[in-house]
Amino acid sequence: MRLPVLCGGLAVAFAAGLFAARLVPPADAQPAPQPLTPRIVNVMTMTDEEIGPLVNNTDLRSRLLVSSPHGTIAVQSGNVLKHFHADADEIQLILDGAGSFWLGDREVQVQRGDLVIIPRGTHHAGSRATTGRFRALAIKLPPQRPDDTHPVP
Repeated sequence: MRLPVLCGGLAVAFAAGLFAARLVPPADAQPAPQPLTPRIVNVMTMTDEEIGPLVNNTDLRSRLLVSSPHGTIAVQSGNVLKHFHADADEIQLILDGAGSFWLGDREVQVQRGDLVIIPRGTHHAGSRATTGRFRALAIKLPPQRPDDTHPVP
């Protein structure tokens, strides 16, 4: 008598776990994309404080501007350590600042107006501004998962 009750209880618990897993998103899930709304955002006049606080004790500030299931767009100010993304391509439009930027295995010079194309898996950043502070529009395709920033020594 106890064995059928125990087996039935396990089956109910297993089914409840499957159901709950579909209702609760994983802890590292990105926020649900918000519907796009028509608007104009002047990223050139944003102050660092408007862009946001420093990210993870680095010199980087970032503000998400657009989020869709297909990609994200953020404005970034400052510098980030050299890293790569395994599952997201990145495109950066340099809005302000000039200096060096790691792209793959070489250090290149970038300036305002440069479009930097960073395929997934490519080491990048670790920049050193020689004039002003770097500010860029960063586009990630598809949206970058929160755990998809891999530091590079």
